[in-house]
Amino acid sequence: MQLAPQHRIYVCFFLFAVSMGALLARMPDLQLALGVDRSELGLTLIGAAVGALTALTFASPIIERLGARTTAFITVLGTSALIATVPWMASAPLVFCILILEGLLAGSLEINLNVEIDRIEAQLGRGVMNRAHGFWSLGFFLTALAASGIRQAGVPMHIHLGVTFAFVLIVGTWVISGMRNAPARVTHHEEAKAPLIALPTAGLLPLCGIGIAAFLIEGAGIDWSAIYMRDVFNSEPFIGGLGLTSFTFFMAAARLLVDPQVDRFGARAVATILLVLAAAGVIAVWAAPHPFVALLGFGLMGAGCSAVYPLSVSAAAQRTDRPSHVNVAAVAQMSFVVFFLAPPLLGFIADHAGMRIAYLICLPLIIYALLSIKSLPSRRRADQPTDASAGSAA
Repeated sequence: MQLAPQHRIYVCFFLFAVSMGALLARMPDLQLALGVDRSELGLTLIGAAVGALTALTFASPIIERLGARTTAFITVLGTSALIATVPWMASAPLVFCILILEGLLAGSLEINLNVEIDRIEAQLGRGVMNRAHGFWSLGFFLTALAASGIRQAGVPMHIHLGVTFAFVLIVGTWVISGMRNAPARVTHHEEAKAPLIALPTAGLLPLCGIGIAAFLIEGAGIDWSAIYMRDVFNSEPFIGGLGLTSFTFFMAAARLLVDPQVDRFGARAVATILLVLAAAGVIAVWAAPHPFVALLGFGLMGAGCSAVYPLSVSAAAQRTDRPSHVNVAAVAQMSFVVFFLAPPLLGFIADHAGMRIAYLICLPLIIYALLSIKSLPSRRRADQPTDASAGSAA
């Protein structure tokens, strides 16, 4: 069976999400296996963020040298292999080290797949970037749904993650073997080379705030939902896992469906609605009197944070004060700093004030994002090339 180039990228995003989702769905089991509290678990998880941000900053020349196909082999299969070793680690420091390596590969994977799908867009003459990220969300949703039943059935974590790796290895080897490097886009050579660390200007700070709010909501929903359901409601593993399932389902659905609404109503209106939904979800999780109210809240959070970050990056790319790739890098790197702060911050708050308050901490940032919403364009300009804007939004 022949796969189109963009379909191979879709599968790579999907497989990466399957691996990550399987690990995150087992967070309660990992916490118990390591014998750590929530703050210590948060500090352990930060290893992946350290590795990812390092790769996002420094890995581009290596990826350019290796090419898309070789990099995909190393990163897609490598992240899954490292994740499969986590249950065999005897202590939190060892897991931290494994997650640093996994983060290095994951950050490289993000650069490689996003650059490659952008080049494929240039060949196709139409946007496929958001759909590619939709497959990432779809993979997370399906994995979360399956993991709920797997945990309920009492399948050990090392078997669960081992089988997941076997699946990724078989499918990934077949799909990536047929990958061919797409030609690079034609760029404006007069633009200055982007710095390794692109600092935001004053004009970019509102967009950074919007992106940071989206990342914090996503981290709270993905990393801590299963532990929230266990600690707050003492839920069975199946019900507890539905928090992650609800979050990822609505996030995937919104990403796959929101593009026509952005074209019709504009980024500002769509982002406002999404942020209001996210705020409603956070309040529902904070005040939930029943597990099903919390599940509804997680669904609203997933839909609410779905397209907010891509919209902020797209707005940064449309600014004319600096080269677009510098502005995009500034927003992306500032937003990824949240991966350093969110796991230990939420874990620390959960230990000292409870899981409900840990989620409420997202609300001030959502309010700031809503106050910054004017930094997003109200409507897409009619003369703006669709494929270029889609590539910049990645």
